[in-house]
Amino acid sequence: MAIHSETIQMDIYQRGDKPAKLLPVSFDEWENQAKEILAAAPFGYVYGAAGAGDTHRANVDAFQNYRIRPRVCCDITKRDLSISMFGTKLPVPFLLAPIGVNTILHPDGELAPAKAAAKLGVPYILSNVSSVSMEQVAEVMGDSVRWFQLYPPKDHELTKSFLKRAEASGFKAIVVTVDSTLLGWRETDLRHAYLPFLTGHGMGNYFSDPIFCSKLEEAPDKNVKAAALKALEEGNNTCFTWRELDFIREHTRLPLLMKGITHPDDAILAMEHGVDGIIVSNHGGRQLDGAVATLDVLPSIRESIQGKIPIIMDSGIRRGADILKAIALGATAVLVGRPYAYAMAVAGELGVEEVIKHLVAETELQLAISGRSSIQDVDQSLLMKVK
Repeated sequence: MAIHSETIQMDIYQRGDKPAKLLPVSFDEWENQAKEILAAAPFGYVYGAAGAGDTHRANVDAFQNYRIRPRVCCDITKRDLSISMFGTKLPVPFLLAPIGVNTILHPDGELAPAKAAAKLGVPYILSNVSSVSMEQVAEVMGDSVRWFQLYPPKDHELTKSFLKRAEASGFKAIVVTVDSTLLGWRETDLRHAYLPFLTGHGMGNYFSDPIFCSKLEEAPDKNVKAAALKALEEGNNTCFTWRELDFIREHTRLPLLMKGITHPDDAILAMEHGVDGIIVSNHGGRQLDGAVATLDVLPSIRESIQGKIPIIMDSGIRRGADILKAIALGATAVLVGRPYAYAMAVAGELGVEEVIKHLVAETELQLAISGRSSIQDVDQSLLMKVK
């Protein structure tokens, strides 16, 4: 589905003639409305970060270190936001990030962003800890591009089962998240004594897996908490090493991406171990307090990769300007997380659609007003560092 900035803008303006309540436009408005709608614990689960929240703030603040320096008198009549990764042309330079336990935000759970992404042609990365199984998500997405995020289990047989199911369900890449082998110190969740997994949220892929269920003393529907604790035990994979990554590489034919890298030496090691793409991420600031911002480390990782594999940047993306800055500093594409999570809480599938449309329109306008007609023309010359 083609999305044009002028059409989206005019549609929003004309809604003012209608009595229905307008949906939010800015990130802050989506966040504020989500806070009004959700109970404190579910809102805090999305909003919260590790420790004092310094990493979360750093991710957002890092974008203020750069300013866009536009060129003028350029023909910007036709604009192209498309990119290519792993032999597939994608209409925009962003994907929906893997966010789990969506049923704490909206009853439709992961089906809401999956349907919205499929409708608008934006790739969706399904979280390993989704409340809805990967097979159900595949069913509503049809042939649309989707990737599966894996929190690598300790059990190799369970790992192979997840990989096999993802391939059979038409997922086009595997994203191995490596920065959360332990759960970070999240004070908001601790204050509310809130871990939604314990009541079955986010367990869709585990509770539907025959290998996982075969290792339980009681079926998940008989003892949800015990089954959830078993799943969390698998996810707390503190013995995950490069050798474990090799095992995953050996057992999937799909492109393999590593999510959670912020050090250039790890990016080089990832390539040496057969990874097909890097996702520069600090888990949205939810894991390690006081860590480096992803935008700040992006140039050094670009330098280490030397264009050999795609680099995707995660954490801190809020606006079209952020997307352009990340691409100018070396990203092939970016991940969008909290914006669509808040929109889902406010308006379900429709909310996610709105956020996607707004980001597409804003990014296209930012590109054009900067004097570029193609996202492929964006490089470091677009930016001036001010801090």
